[in-house]
Amino acid sequence: MNAPLPMRDGAVTVAELIHYYMADYAGRDTSRVQRLSWWAGQVGNLTLGEISDDHLHAALEHLASSPPRYFAGKDADGRPIMKAKRCTLAPATLNRYSAAIAAVFTWGVRRRIAPKGWIHPCRGLERPTENNEKTRFLTKDERARLLAACKASKWPRLYLLVLMALTTGARKGELMGLRWADIDLEHAVANVGRTKNGDAKTLPLVPAAVEQLAEFKGAPAALVFPSPAIPSQPFAYETRWQQALKAAHIRGFRFHDLRHTAASHLAQNGATLLEIADLLGHRQMSMTKRYSHLASGHRSALVNRVMGDLR
Repeated sequence: MNAPLPMRDGAVTVAELIHYYMADYAGRDTSRVQRLSWWAGQVGNLTLGEISDDHLHAALEHLASSPPRYFAGKDADGRPIMKAKRCTLAPATLNRYSAAIAAVFTWGVRRRIAPKGWIHPCRGLERPTENNEKTRFLTKDERARLLAACKASKWPRLYLLVLMALTTGARKGELMGLRWADIDLEHAVANVGRTKNGDAKTLPLVPAAVEQLAEFKGAPAALVFPSPAIPSQPFAYETRWQQALKAAHIRGFRFHDLRHTAASHLAQNGATLLEIADLLGHRQMSMTKRYSHLASGHRSALVNRVMGDLR
């Protein structure tokens, strides 16, 4: 960091601390900028000497009661159009917001910006319980209806996007960030580069995805799923996605649930939890164990094959 850090007198505002933190940040979490921008708008004017857990709690309460919004393109004047979803943020998402600002304050303590003896305001926050064990995944009939609806979409690449999500278990950001230089049609793989965990990752491509990619193939630096209006930005697909769900008569299903569907179908067809974890890029097996009950038939076959003749 080139600029000298401020004195430890508590006069630094939260917004200034966020600025210092992001100038020093070397991580790959692309959502951190958005979350910290939200925090700056909520408590950025408060100094470190003023901020308390009460301020953070009030901000999170407001966030929890507000419907999340998504980018739905731009209007005629080029201004972003943000539409509200019909749900509230999940506990896991709220915890990610808490973790983002907590990282800033912890960094401020370690870099000797926070006053001596300063009480970390996130210590007084209660983390909502994350209910990640419940997973929604498509049945075979739902999957067929959804893919048919995607093929009929006004956005020609929706089918390809959903097909790749269903067959690779990739995250939305990984797919929307793909460029044609990342696609190797000869070996039927897509190179994500680095995941949000910082790990290298390669996505296997099924023949149908390879065919679609060959049809749309563009310049190496171009995005695979670009916005028609602004090719340097990913397409705002949410409206077309919701239309496809409605046409397929599928309710209570998010784009992220395509990742769960990929893992669930693999588990039901004999894939081990280790294989599923490797495909999804899970660092901790605890994340993958949510699919263990679906692999019961595979485990039974394994035990009977190896030890079924014991008496």
